[in-house]
Amino acid sequence: MAHILILGASKGVGLETAKAALAAGHRVRAFARSASGIDLSGDELERFTGDALDAGDVARALDGVDVVVQALGVPVRDLLGPVRLFSDATNLLVPAMERAGVARLIAVTGFGAGDSRDAIGLLQRLPFRLMLGRAYDDKDAQEMRIRRSGLAWTLVRPGILTSGAATGRYQALTEPSTWHNGRIPRADVAAYIVGQIAEPSHAGRAVVLVR
Repeated sequence: MAHILILGASKGVGLETAKAALAAGHRVRAFARSASGIDLSGDELERFTGDALDAGDVARALDGVDVVVQALGVPVRDLLGPVRLFSDATNLLVPAMERAGVARLIAVTGFGAGDSRDAIGLLQRLPFRLMLGRAYDDKDAQEMRIRRSGLAWTLVRPGILTSGAATGRYQALTEPSTWHNGRIPRADVAAYIVGQIAEPSHAGRAVVLVR
């Protein structure tokens, strides 16, 4: 069983990944500014209150872990202004992991980040840029920094995230010619991530996840 640090564990994919990892028997260090309010329990859960932009917090959180899951998000209200969280946090995290000797990083970005942007349909491109352009420009920078690292990374690019239980019926698309948008429950994204912790078959790959 692995000792997993989840950055952004208080909500969304991060919270679902914490649930799935605990259910699989892993140890989880759940990192968030609001970690004390994470509504999970278990002997293998550690709530870690910290800021992903604070070097000291990140260094302490990396102590003794085997794998890092980066699942940061920004509030919708922040999408209309400059977005730097993803790249700034990654520029801090990657060298911290290299110094700590933690090699495995699974980073959740999104469909439309990096080279998957070319797979966005023509009708979706304008609304995508208007609504998410600033955030995804920053996710591009995030992915570029991870690719330049010496880490054993996987870039996880889910489609449109939905609520609900895991279905197990999703596609993990690794070839650019197959990439397309679609919906996927956060719980299925979490199941994929936990599966990659046990068997890192997509290390060094970018993967689009859709139903």
